[in-house]
Amino acid sequence: MQPPPPVLRVARPTDDLEALLPFYVDGLGLEILYRFSGHGDFEGVMIGHPGQPYHLEFTRHLRHRAGRAPTEDNLLVFYLPVAAEYAAALARMRAAGFAPVRSFNPFWDDGGTTFADPDGYRVVLFNRAWSR
Repeated sequence: MQPPPPVLRVARPTDDLEALLPFYVDGLGLEILYRFSGHGDFEGVMIGHPGQPYHLEFTRHLRHRAGRAPTEDNLLVFYLPVAAEYAAALARMRAAGFAPVRSFNPFWDDGGTTFADPDGYRVVLFNRAWSR
């Protein structure tokens, strides 16, 4: 019997959980997988796609300020090699009210589109396959 694949959780703090949800849920099309509160001084939300081996976790500490992204090159990259899926993802982001931003690293602008979330962290939708 094959063991289950590892699950990747990317976690980061925010000062405003609710402000992030339109970007990641409405724009990127991810789903809320779990919410919690009353975990010490923390509350949070995990988003992703059910059954996929990754998800994002955003947490807020009730007495600590997280601040904004430290640089414009803090990225999450989603490889979307199928042209129709890439176009649909771009249309979903724009329909949710998010406009592209110029990438700090011009590599991502050649075949991809970068968006900044409300905290200034950036997500690249890249119209290529991961080939390594």
